[in-house]
Amino acid sequence: MFRCVPKACMYAALLLVTGVGAQTSRPFPATALRGSFQVVQAPDVLLNGQAARLSPGARIRGADNMLQMSAAITGMKLLVHYTREPSGLVHDVWILTAAEADRQPWPTTADEAQRWAFNPAAQTWTRK
Repeated sequence: MFRCVPKACMYAALLLVTGVGAQTSRPFPATALRGSFQVVQAPDVLLNGQAARLSPGARIRGADNMLQMSAAITGMKLLVHYTREPSGLVHDVWILTAAEADRQPWPTTADEAQRWAFNPAAQTWTRK
């Protein structure tokens, strides 16, 4: 039994180290737009002050990249990146960390995203 303890400690330490190392920046798709987001009463939300709806399979990820339940953030006004389905429903939402929010510029409309150039490796946008 005592022989297992050092191995268990080693694996626990390895998990802690890799968990900390995994806290790198999240990759956002080129279709992700920036905006203010507030859950009114799921699936109803305010997106940039305008009424919108979450899609049936919508995913909201917190700043820690863990899934958030919409009821847990109801009423909070958050800075996010989001994508929409072709039908217009909000599908993916990422609550931004301070470092992600500082990354400028980031398009807020689909028209801006079409006119700007996105570098997926650096996760940056440049105005053309």
